[in-house]
Amino acid sequence: MPEPVIRRAGPADAETLSALGARTFTETFAHLYDPEDLKGFLEEAYGPERTRADLADPAKASWLVEADGVAIGYALAGPCGLPHDEATPACGELKRIYFLKGHQGGGLGRRLFAEVMDWLQSDGPRAVWIGVWSENFGAQRFYERHGFEKVGEYGFPVGRTVDREFILRRPAGSFAA
Repeated sequence: MPEPVIRRAGPADAETLSALGARTFTETFAHLYDPEDLKGFLEEAYGPERTRADLADPAKASWLVEADGVAIGYALAGPCGLPHDEATPACGELKRIYFLKGHQGGGLGRRLFAEVMDWLQSDGPRAVWIGVWSENFGAQRFYERHGFEKVGEYGFPVGRTVDREFILRRPAGSFAA
């Protein structure tokens, strides 16, 4: 089987990214939410219009990971929009990085993460921020190994449920992905 490919996504990938984003979020978190709340959130956060807008924004970038031509993972990065006093749009943010469950744990996440971090630092050193669910311990350990520290918390609403999210930051100049 050929090695999976990581590539920058473009406008023609909007439908694929939209469907993959909704699927990976559902695989990971659906058990936490009322079905109607989840449906509304997915339409807003992962709908084709939102995805097309993200792809058209020159300050953002998306990537697809494909195995045998099938999308199995993706990432989205851009200016930081997290609710923290020290976060500014000049800072970078890894907004999303997800893989389908059957493709997790094989090292592709590290490869995709490195690609995103390179892009976020391409115009020079800057702090990078990430929001991560407070109970996603595996992700927290991964980000800690890559130089991120918890600097805050906020509520992430999905319908009537408000999840406790941690805000993580890696200072400018700590490049090693």
